[in-house]
Amino acid sequence: MSDNNPYEKLGLDENATFDEVQEARNRLLQEQAGDRKQTESIETAYESILMERLRLRQEGKIKVPDRIRFPERLAEPPPEFAPAPTGKTPEWLSRLVDQPSRADILLPAALFAGNGLLGIAAPALALALGVGCSLYFLNRKEHKFGRSLLLTLIGLVVGVVVGLQIGQLLTPQLAQISLPLESFAAFVTFLVLWLISSFLR
Repeated sequence: MSDNNPYEKLGLDENATFDEVQEARNRLLQEQAGDRKQTESIETAYESILMERLRLRQEGKIKVPDRIRFPERLAEPPPEFAPAPTGKTPEWLSRLVDQPSRADILLPAALFAGNGLLGIAAPALALALGVGCSLYFLNRKEHKFGRSLLLTLIGLVVGVVVGLQIGQLLTPQLAQISLPLESFAAFVTFLVLWLISSFLR
């Protein structure tokens, strides 16, 4: 056996596959683990084979198997990734709903409660002041007067209509405490305006 032939050094013929070359190298390295000279000889033979095959491949004399050239073709495609639904609120809702601080809730609540007390004596004046408060607090958040005016008008209409409807259902109870229907409707309207000015933008 010639020591100059790297294939013979590894105990292979020239038609050996790359996997066979690697297996022979690893096996011989384990067998010759204590012999430094033999280990170097095995490594030299292995590197010679690799260099020769690289040269032949560059010259187009050997064809690289598709499993080596295109390993991605053999790999299974990754499963379709479907992002898990997050607890995030929709963008349109986050643009509309505010997360106020305690002060942003309590100050409007105090002003609307004061308007509610004024509503017992003068419901129309109290409603006018309540509309002004709602406009102020809404406009202060986004500086969009048109949007603030629209939300305030919606709150005013909803509050008055709902307040009058509930007030008519509670007419006997309101009569017992001497509370006029208009004053009760003003209380409900202030509650709606407070909710809008505190929790909407």
